[in-house]
Amino acid sequence: MVRGLVAGLWRNGRCGIQPFKVLATETITARAIEADIYSAIPTEKVDGTCCYVTTYKGQPYLWARLDRKPNKQAEKKFKQFLYSLEDCKEFVWNIEEDFKPVPDTWIPAKDIEFCNGNPLPDENGHMPGWVPVEKNSKQYCWHSSVVNYEAEIALVLKHHADPGLLEISPVPLSEILEQTLELIGTNINANPYGLGSKKQPVHLLVPHGAFEIKNPPALKQNDILSWFEGCSEGKVEGIVWHCNDGCLIKLHRHHLGLCWPLAETYLNSQPVVISFNRAKYDCDFEPKSLFHHFSNLDGQRFDRLQDIKFNA
Repeated sequence: MVRGLVAGLWRNGRCGIQPFKVLATETITARAIEADIYSAIPTEKVDGTCCYVTTYKGQPYLWARLDRKPNKQAEKKFKQFLYSLEDCKEFVWNIEEDFKPVPDTWIPAKDIEFCNGNPLPDENGHMPGWVPVEKNSKQYCWHSSVVNYEAEIALVLKHHADPGLLEISPVPLSEILEQTLELIGTNINANPYGLGSKKQPVHLLVPHGAFEIKNPPALKQNDILSWFEGCSEGKVEGIVWHCNDGCLIKLHRHHLGLCWPLAETYLNSQPVVISFNRAKYDCDFEPKSLFHHFSNLDGQRFDRLQDIKFNA
C-alpha cells in the first residue's frame, strides 16, 4: 500500500477524511517510523501508469489499473458529506448500488479491505483494482503494445549489469508474475521522458523499485529539497522507500512545492542498450510491433532513451 512520507495535511473542516492538500513538513509520519523507513531502500518514483502481472486464462497476463468509482448520485452524496461541517462520522456506502459497473474480469487490488465479502472503497471513495489487457485491446492499446502473449514476454526497462547503463530487453512474464510495474512512454502522462513520437510511439514497463537511488538524501526536509534541486540524481518525479515490512512510503516533488515534469530528467540522462535476441523466440513478431522494432536494434546503444529511433 502506498502511503505518505512527510506529509502535512491541510484539511477543510473537522472531519478526518475531508479533501486536503498534501505538503511536506519536517515531521515524519508515525506510519513511516513504524515501517522503519530509516532502513528502507529508496528508489526512483517513475512517472507512468500502474500495471500488474498475474495469471489469466491459465498464463501470466498484464493487467491495467481500473478503479471502481461511485456513480453520479453516490458521488454527489459523498462530496456533500466531505464538505459538511458536521461532527465526524463514517460515510456508509451501498456497495451494490452506489458504484459504476466494471467488467466481469475486474479484480480488486490486494491491499483493499473487505466487509461481508465485498471490497470496500478507500478514503477517496474508489475501489482500486485491475482488468486484464487483451491482445490488440483498443482501450488499452499502449499496454498491449508491451506484451506478447504468444512468446509470453514483456518489454522491460531496467538497469544493465554494467553500472550507469540502462537496458531494454524482453522479459518472460513468468519472471515478473505478481509484480506491479509502471508503464511509461509516448502516450502516458504527457511523456515526461521523451520516448518515441506520434508517428512511432514507444512504451516500456518499469518494475516498481527497479531504480534504487545510490546517493539518497537524509530524511530531513531541507536535505531532500536540496537533493531534488541540486543534483542530477534528484531530477526525478519522486522517491519511493521500500520498507522491510512491505510498506511503500512515497514522496512526490509536488509535496515540496517543486515542479514536474522537468526539461531534463535523470532517467533520460543515462545511456541505454537494446538486448533482444530474436532467435530465442519461435514466433514471428508483427512487423509494426515494438517487439519487431526492438529486435532489429539488438546490441545497439543510445546516449539517451529519447534518442532511440526505429528504422523506416
